[in-house]
Amino acid sequence: MPQAVSAVLPGIRAVLFDLDGTLADTAPDLAGAANRMRQRRGLPPLPVERLRPVASAGARGMIGVALGVRPADSAFEALREEFLAEYAAALDVESRLFDGVPELLDRLDGAGLPWGVVTNKAMRFTGPVLEALGLAERAAVVIAGDTTPYAKPHPQPLLEACRRLAIEPKGAVYVGDDLRDIQAARAACMPSVAAAYGYLGEHGDVSTWSADHVVPHPLRMLELLGL
Repeated sequence: MPQAVSAVLPGIRAVLFDLDGTLADTAPDLAGAANRMRQRRGLPPLPVERLRPVASAGARGMIGVALGVRPADSAFEALREEFLAEYAAALDVESRLFDGVPELLDRLDGAGLPWGVVTNKAMRFTGPVLEALGLAERAAVVIAGDTTPYAKPHPQPLLEACRRLAIEPKGAVYVGDDLRDIQAARAACMPSVAAAYGYLGEHGDVSTWSADHVVPHPLRMLELLGL
């Protein structure tokens, strides 16, 4: 599709998004799983805002904050399986699209610009979450954390999305709320946009990520694309 002359990112043929913290606020359901684990151990629930910054890190982030256990700890793997079971049982209770995302996706659809999802979340969770959000049938491509042998920040998930869309990486732009997203885009030679409204992880200062662009709200993507 021809881009407007005023586009900051000219020649873009597809927009790829991270899921958690970029398209959707899934932190409440992730936090719910973590807090049920705390409750089982006689611990009080943590506020969602305490867990929100690490939501993009999934089980690793949630278990680290909620229970103080890291992947290198011997107890981590059993806790991870428990967390994933808890999350799978209630992953679409409070998750919702961020404000502005429905309008953004409608504009992309209306402009004939394909969009897709590239996430580190496994497909057994990604599929149901996208179904619950009404996005599963709309996304032109969905690459989950187990679609390729690698996860972000490796570039392979983004390169696979481009392969399925039959476009060069430079013809797509990747939007994400975690440093790993920007690192993956850079490694794939793809323009990157940091979603400053997202979770931001442990490296929360987006100005240090070397993203090509930063947006404080999803609808600011329209300006970059000249739509």
